[in-house]
Amino acid sequence: MPPCASCTRLLILDDEPIVCKRLKPAFQKAGYEVETFTDSASALERIEEQRFDVVITDLKMEGIDGLRFLARVKELYPDTGIIVITGFATSDTAKESFRKGAFDFVAKPFKLGDIIDSVRRFEESRASSPPEESRKE
Repeated sequence: MPPCASCTRLLILDDEPIVCKRLKPAFQKAGYEVETFTDSASALERIEEQRFDVVITDLKMEGIDGLRFLARVKELYPDTGIIVITGFATSDTAKESFRKGAFDFVAKPFKLGDIIDSVRRFEESRASSPPEESRKE
């Protein structure tokens, strides 16, 4: 099936394959175009060549951690929505995630509906505000 030109494009990065396997079909069923990655280096390569509307990223990973990944995405595409998911949620990691530009912060374990709702809230917020002019296309 060819990619949907009007679909919201999601990149999901989590070093736990089971998280990607749970999220991908749920978002596809909800009408999203989804790519998943279990290593941050591959996800970073992809994000540097292709823009995504929303990125869902874990925090604690080998190599490039979620905060560094988040910062790089925001550097390339300031209007991309970033949702941080983590099993190591603390008030400090939440504050740092928001400081670096995260739209939402969700602790694991989570309900699929919570993550889908978060993406939809981002889409609604984006629809009600103009896009950043400095976005890289």
